[in-house]
Amino acid sequence: MAQALDTLKAADRAADPITPAERTARRKALLNWIAVHSLGVAAALFFVLPFVFLLLTSLMSDQQALTRDLWPHPFEWSNYKKVFDTPGFLTWWKNTLLYAGLGTVLTVVSSLPVAYALAKFRFRGRHLSLMLVISMMMLPPQVVVIPMYLFWAKQLDMSGTLWPLIIPMAFGDAFSIFLLRQFLLTIPNEYLDAAKVDGCGELRTLLKVVVPMARPGIAAVALFQFFYAWNDYFGPQIYASENPAAWTLSYGLESFKGAHHTDWNLTMAATVLVMAPVILVFFFAQKAFVEGVTLTGVKG
Repeated sequence: MAQALDTLKAADRAADPITPAERTARRKALLNWIAVHSLGVAAALFFVLPFVFLLLTSLMSDQQALTRDLWPHPFEWSNYKKVFDTPGFLTWWKNTLLYAGLGTVLTVVSSLPVAYALAKFRFRGRHLSLMLVISMMMLPPQVVVIPMYLFWAKQLDMSGTLWPLIIPMAFGDAFSIFLLRQFLLTIPNEYLDAAKVDGCGELRTLLKVVVPMARPGIAAVALFQFFYAWNDYFGPQIYASENPAAWTLSYGLESFKGAHHTDWNLTMAATVLVMAPVILVFFFAQKAFVEGVTLTGVKG
């Protein structure tokens, strides 16, 4: 009998080669990981759970959304179709894509040459120009909203459109210029000197050498500008509020919420549709975004 028990114990040890000491070590390693990352996990839950609640509520019926239920039964995917069928919603989408997309392109194209000049050129007044750029960053847009509105609405008669918000982006953005300038400082001058020795002018050097090396910084600036334009509420409210055909998603969502103030499921579905593109863009471009922000400001 004793021999049979010894045989069974030997078989169990053979089937489970992990020793008690190894189990204890793994348990300690797991507890250490939880202790080290507990704040990170808590912060992640703090940011993720509201979005999960938003998504689940958007899939509820109008009656269930007013109850304490946390899980939709059944899933009302038709809520998103109802939102898309709302008059003007697709127009808000088109206007937002125009504002965010064209504005981002204009900002990058106009800010990059200025940042290149401030980072690599040596000319009298360079530091004063940089101080002016930084001063513009400190100037709140609300300070100049009245003279800007009078200029665009009264003199150029562009009220009720998004062009007063898009056209100024073709003349550079202070924050984008400063961010790109800080990133371009990290590019060694030897690369630029080698390009000039090969016969490249300043414009060709910018396009052939600087732009490929500055892609992370350009991506970071583009994402910052895209997110700003996509979520901008103040600008469309000032210039486009009188014309519903020129509304963007951020401003139209306020009108949608007012019209469906008791239909929380539809309001949440509309909010998800407004947030989804920004989340997807950041998800696919986060590597370039993080790299660009991390490398910016290495040199002063």
